[in-house]
Amino acid sequence: MKKTIRDVELNGKVVLIRVDFNVPMKNGVITNDNRIVQALPTIKYAIDHNAKVVLFSHLGRVAEEADKAKNDLAPVAKRLEELLGQSVKFVPQTRGKELEDAIKALQPKEVLMFQNTRFEDLDGKKESKNNPELGAYWASLGEVFVNDAFGTAHRAHASNVGISTNIAGPAVAGFLMEKEIKFIGEAVDNPVRPFVAILGGAKVSDKISVIENLLKKADKILICGAMAYTFYKALGYEVGKSKCEPDFVEFAKGLLDKANGKIVLPVDVVIAKPDDAKVAEDFFGAIAEAETKVVKATEIPADWQGLDCGPETIKAFAKELEGAKTVVWNGPAGVFEVEKFAVGTKAICETLAHLQGATTIIGGGDSASAAINMGYEAKFTHISTGGGASLEYLEGKELPGVAAINDKCCCGCGK
Repeated sequence: MKKTIRDVELNGKVVLIRVDFNVPMKNGVITNDNRIVQALPTIKYAIDHNAKVVLFSHLGRVAEEADKAKNDLAPVAKRLEELLGQSVKFVPQTRGKELEDAIKALQPKEVLMFQNTRFEDLDGKKESKNNPELGAYWASLGEVFVNDAFGTAHRAHASNVGISTNIAGPAVAGFLMEKEIKFIGEAVDNPVRPFVAILGGAKVSDKISVIENLLKKADKILICGAMAYTFYKALGYEVGKSKCEPDFVEFAKGLLDKANGKIVLPVDVVIAKPDDAKVAEDFFGAIAEAETKVVKATEIPADWQGLDCGPETIKAFAKELEGAKTVVWNGPAGVFEVEKFAVGTKAICETLAHLQGATTIIGGGDSASAAINMGYEAKFTHISTGGGASLEYLEGKELPGVAAINDKCCCGCGK
């Protein structure tokens, strides 16, 4: 069990909090502030306990000087200020005298945020490669480190592992990190049964280890999305122009052979026949105006493309989910960005929203975006903020960012 922000003294101390403010932005405007909102409980707790709060995050990728302008955290600091209802001092630097002096001038309950940690990647990827000097420098700026950025926990960066291993004081989890560890970790390691996993999205190759791990742990695995077509190919079905990974057909066949009936595939699909020339120009636009129909999974014509699961599959999946006590979902059931191919994804949301006595978890990524955009956010027990991190957790891997957090004493002393 990991130590959390509740386990340490914050009064009057400089508390470094690694948040995940990697929010979507367009022309300098935040289009979804969910990750900022999710970090508020930890930040407010630190403020309420008289901490001098120093926040930092990455935003996007910074591979060249031109990337700085679009990945500047100043608009994020402004939005945080609005959500907190108090001033947030923004320092547009990642190191140096201006930052150090600003931190020294902080008073209890005040909040400071400094610039995008990945600005350091312009000089030898110091952040992303966990440069020892950078991690030690950032650690020297504070007395307590709180890691609340689950979205980067699967990577050993200077701003998480580097600080954790160098800070003189404690390195603990924030409330969001604690929640992610609890729900995703417990769902996989010690689920209340029946335990059903729903895996969708585009590629089997992205979820090889997840499927292999969940085959050992779940009672059923419902496969949907474009992943299903590689499994269909393994069964000898025609998949037409549907997304399929030929290099993973044999792997899918092997999974089906050893699944002992645990893997459930869609029995029907919604297919379309978009104009190839229009697809090359605008895929979403092309499929939105294309002719569609529902066919059995075994009857996809050679010149059609599967884009969602059909009504019989929706019924079959709902039947499989009856009585489930733990459900983990990662990956949409279809091309949910286009309304007429969002039916399967919405049906999964609706089914899970009405499961009685079940712990329902979305493992980040597109399925999380879909559920939030469709208005089901409050209907799930937990929606992960980390797509890649949650996937690796579902694979059963130890996440470096989590491993670097201090463990609680196991002798019962409460330390």
